[in-house]
Amino acid sequence: MRSLEATDLDVLYRWENDARLWTVSNIMSPSPKSYLWQYLQNYDSDLYNTRQLRLMITLTMTGEPVGTVDLTNFDPFNNRAEFGIMIDRSHEGKGLGDAALSLTIDYVRDYLGLSQIYALVPVSNTVCIAMLKKHGFATAGILKQWINHGAEVHDVEMMQLLLR
Repeated sequence: MRSLEATDLDVLYRWENDARLWTVSNIMSPSPKSYLWQYLQNYDSDLYNTRQLRLMITLTMTGEPVGTVDLTNFDPFNNRAEFGIMIDRSHEGKGLGDAALSLTIDYVRDYLGLSQIYALVPVSNTVCIAMLKKHGFATAGILKQWINHGAEVHDVEMMQLLLR
């Protein structure tokens, strides 16, 4: 995994404009390339400054970006952050999400010293829920009608990983 780079513009543009991902990303409309270019130019990876961190998941051999890990809603007082992950559809089912989650857990526990991370996952995303449970996340509750996506309303499972 690595920080965002200017060369990520095209892949971010594709991912940010994939309407199938909007349910979990809180995006409501397509993002223009100029907006994403500004985002990359002004990106600040200081978690304490911006309260969020986005990392690119890349293939070791080629450096090809295949997904993202996001730490958002960072709360330094309570020592926690929200976790999100996205793997490009062409790379799903290859264990990349599993590996990225493992690296992220090590990073937030050993380097950032967080006491917990949590995730909000649509209950229909059974693959992600199973992956999180495999890594020690536990269900903290179900948030009813939490995500609106057009005419659809989705419940989400709130999952926590206590690191201490």
